[in-house]
Amino acid sequence: MRRLLPLAALLACLLAPAAAAQAQEAKLRAALASAMRIAGSRSGAYVLDATTGEVLFSRRAGTPRILASNTKLFTTSATLAAYGEDATLATTVVGVGEALPDGTWPGDLYLVGGGDPTFGSESFVRRNYGSGGTVEDLAAAIEAAGITSVRGRIYGDESRFDSLRGGPASGFRVSIDVGPLSALAFNRGLAPSGFQANPPAFAADQLRRALERRGIDVRGSSRAGVAPAEAHPIATEESPPMARLVRLTNKPSDNFFAETLLKDLASRKGARGTTAAGARAARSFARTLGLSARLVDGSGLSRADRASPRAVVGLLDRMRSRPEFDALYDSLPIAGRDGTLRDRMRRGAARGRCRAKTGTLHDVSALSGFCSARGGDLVVFSFLMNRTRVYAARAAQDRMANALAAYRGRRATGTSSRGG
Repeated sequence: MRRLLPLAALLACLLAPAAAAQAQEAKLRAALASAMRIAGSRSGAYVLDATTGEVLFSRRAGTPRILASNTKLFTTSATLAAYGEDATLATTVVGVGEALPDGTWPGDLYLVGGGDPTFGSESFVRRNYGSGGTVEDLAAAIEAAGITSVRGRIYGDESRFDSLRGGPASGFRVSIDVGPLSALAFNRGLAPSGFQANPPAFAADQLRRALERRGIDVRGSSRAGVAPAEAHPIATEESPPMARLVRLTNKPSDNFFAETLLKDLASRKGARGTTAAGARAARSFARTLGLSARLVDGSGLSRADRASPRAVVGLLDRMRSRPEFDALYDSLPIAGRDGTLRDRMRRGAARGRCRAKTGTLHDVSALSGFCSARGGDLVVFSFLMNRTRVYAARAAQDRMANALAAYRGRRATGTSSRGG
């Protein structure tokens, strides 16, 4: 009997961590299940412990749901994968011919949009984005090229994209939720009295004014037009890096940026940037990761954008193995600190530990992202709640994220079976 006592003690020591881990998982599942009851039967959730590979929670996880702004996760992931996090988008001034010896440009100049959503005036860009290409810098570069006057016109060329100003949710017309889309957007299409009626012509006129402020006379008027194929570059301004553009998209959940990036995705290899082509490219990227999603726009304003919670988690988890993951991760709002989560989860374990993309439409609320749990595990989750009361759903999501952040799982108890 005395020999059996040490053996029993040893077994107890070995079994205790496993029992503790099981208790932690059971507590977490109960908390998540309780919160999901508030969301209703048209909602789903999926939670993966990416450190151990364990599925911690699954509730109707394979059923596609309306994504709302969780669509931006697919848009920005595909754009980062296509361009790389350091790529920039150029706004260029081109022309045909050469300046005369006295600095006169004898013909027209063309302001060619490259799909940069940040392009605008120096004051607007600095106030809203911190940095980016400005019309003032383009005017300075034109002056530095030796041009002292322009005899012709200034044309604004938006031909990199189509001329549809909105997405499918607004019948491809301008909407207050997006603003006018254009490959040559200036100050995101805003005018003193509302939205610009003709973005490329407006941008061209802003360049004309910037040139004249530098003493460069422009004789012709400004209008929209397409640069000749033989035109050559005179001045170029680059956007912030793609990682920064994605951050400017996801942190505040910017619909204008998301829809512009989707058209950039379509136009990357020289094709015309359209919403439909960009959505196809985003769906194709998801398929390369083994995922299925129905995407029709870049922002999630359309209720036709759908994917299952399991597919959203799959996207986030598989992006972890890609070189652009850090840019995507850094773009997500931090619970209780910034972006669309600044005023949520300001108390509790999730504050500062969870990064997630929000999503809101009428009777739709979504939250998907990552939590660095107290036990050391990285947890990936997606809560897609449809036909629900939005504010009640947000409260439930906050409870669930706090539970994930407080989780002390197998790694903390020494029973983890997988690394990562």
